[in-house]
Amino acid sequence: MTNQAGKDLKDFGRRVEAKFNQATPRVEEEVRKVITYLNDEVVPEVRQNSSKALKVAAEQLRKLAEYLDNNAGGRQ
Repeated sequence: MTNQAGKDLKDFGRRVEAKFNQATPRVEEEVRKVITYLNDEVVPEVRQNSSKALKVAAEQLRKLAEYLDNNAGGRQ
């Protein structure tokens, strides 16, 4: 590997790490929201009507997955 290629790879790694560090707080906040939602809304619903509550939870998780996909910054 040439010095330039090594430097480019290190720069790329730093940029990826910076983007990841930038996104981490938002992802953590979204996960906290999902957990709170599950505890406050889904768990009581499960006790009353499990199939409906699971569909609601699945929709919330789908939204979180869509958010993560849309904000992946071209990573996959």
